[in-house]
Amino acid sequence: MTKSSVKIIADLHIHTISSGHAYSTIEEYVKKAKEIGLKGIAITDHGPALPGGPHFYHFSNLRMVPKELDGIRIYKGAECNIVNDKGELDLPDEVLKDLDIVMGTFHTRTGYDSQGEEIDTKVLLRALNNPYVNVIAHPGNPMYPVRVKDIVAKAKEKNIVIEINNSSFTGSRKGSYDKCLEFAREIKETGWKVIISSDAHMSTMLGTFSEALKLIEEAGLTEENVVNTSLERIEREIVQLPRRQPS
Repeated sequence: MTKSSVKIIADLHIHTISSGHAYSTIEEYVKKAKEIGLKGIAITDHGPALPGGPHFYHFSNLRMVPKELDGIRIYKGAECNIVNDKGELDLPDEVLKDLDIVMGTFHTRTGYDSQGEEIDTKVLLRALNNPYVNVIAHPGNPMYPVRVKDIVAKAKEKNIVIEINNSSFTGSRKGSYDKCLEFAREIKETGWKVIISSDAHMSTMLGTFSEALKLIEEAGLTEENVVNTSLERIEREIVQLPRRQPS
């Protein structure tokens, strides 16, 4: 982890072997978390619409995973795919209601392909009406252009935290920096909130936040804007929020 005035204590976007294209187990992540001084991790495997992704049962059975393992808080979640122009996700509400972290995002080959900024923005806004979504994952992805002001305004209205994803700057989504910086500056302007995440697909990537931290510093975001700086804030500002009424 990089030196920064903002100290991240939980990595809230990681993938296990269940995602089909990731390479570590929950226990391997827990061991790594202890080594690098993290206090928590969120298991956010890809939803089942992603090729090779886990079965529906993976998510419904996360109740078997303990809340804490070897002193590390484990949040149970999913990185859900937006599967159509209605903004629907690839997991049903009966599963989402029991998860701590529900990320909504776009991925290719999951049912919805980009139709340009105007339509992509409308589709993402529809997804944010899902009462169980509490995080927007990597919204700066240039493959799915959206209007930043509209998304940040809706996220703030719905109490949905926006992710700054370190992996977006290290090869996963080339060309993301400028859009993510625009998001971060709008979040600063509006007084909204982010999480900083690694999007780890192997335990060696856990807690890798350096590029994301540089970006939020450039945008002027401070610890006040970053939720995953304490377990108490994660609980209060993400996990324990009342479920919203769909609109």
